[in-house]
Amino acid sequence: MLFFTQCFGAVLDLIHLRFQHYKAKRVFSAAGQLVCVVNPTHSLKYAPTRCAAAQASTEQGILPPCHHHEAVHDPQLVPCTCPLFSCPWEGHLEVVVSHLRQTHRINILQGAEIVFLATDMHLPAPTDWIIMHSCLGHQFLLVLRKQEKYEGHPQFFATMMLIGTPTQANNFTYRLELNRNQRRLKWEATPRSILECVDSVISDGDCLVLNTSLAQLFSDNGSLAIGIAITTSKVHSSEAEI
Repeated sequence: MLFFTQCFGAVLDLIHLRFQHYKAKRVFSAAGQLVCVVNPTHSLKYAPTRCAAAQASTEQGILPPCHHHEAVHDPQLVPCTCPLFSCPWEGHLEVVVSHLRQTHRINILQGAEIVFLATDMHLPAPTDWIIMHSCLGHQFLLVLRKQEKYEGHPQFFATMMLIGTPTQANNFTYRLELNRNQRRLKWEATPRSILECVDSVISDGDCLVLNTSLAQLFSDNGSLAIGIAITTSKVHSSEAEI
C-alpha cells in the first residue's frame, strides 16, 4: 500500500511538472526558447557563507598552511561558487562547472534564449532557484533568491553570473524579462564574475529586485517565469569585427 501511495505521488508530481512546462510554453511562445522548470532549494540559513568565512579568516590572521615559510596555497584555485552550501571544495576555474554539476546536481541548459520557470514561490525565505546556462561558448549561473532584507519583508533577487573572469564577463550582456497579463518588466546588465560572491551582488543591489507584491503580479499559481537572453556586448562585437 505504501509503495502504491509513493508511486501515485510521483505520478502526480510528474503531471504537475508537465503542466507547469505547458504554461510556460504558452506564456513564452517565441520560437527557439527552451523552458526549464526549476524547483526550489532551501539555503543553509545559519551556515557561514564563503564571503563571511574568508573575511573572518583574514580578520583573525588565519593564513593558508606554509612550508618553509612559503605559502603552498595555489593562487589560481577558486572556492566553490555554489550559493547554497558552505562547500570546502577548491579547484581551477575550468573545472567549476563539473563540480557544480556532479557535486551539487545543478542542471545546465544550452541555448541563447531560455525560460527559467521557478516553482513554489510561496515557500519561506531563504530559498534559492539555480540553473546553469551554456551559450556563446561560455557558461553562466542564474540565481533567483528569496531573502528577507528586512524582517518580515521577503524580496526576490535575480542575477546572472559568468563562470569566468571579470574581464570575460564584461564582454556579455544579459536580459531578464517577466511578461504576464499585458505587463512586462525587463532587467538588462553586464553579468558579474562567479569569482565575486553572490551575497555581495545581492547586497550591492546589482540585480533584478522584486518585492512580494510585484512578484505576485507576474507569477502564475505560485510559479514565476523569467525569460533569459544573453548577447555579446556592443564593444566586444565591434572589436571582433575589426
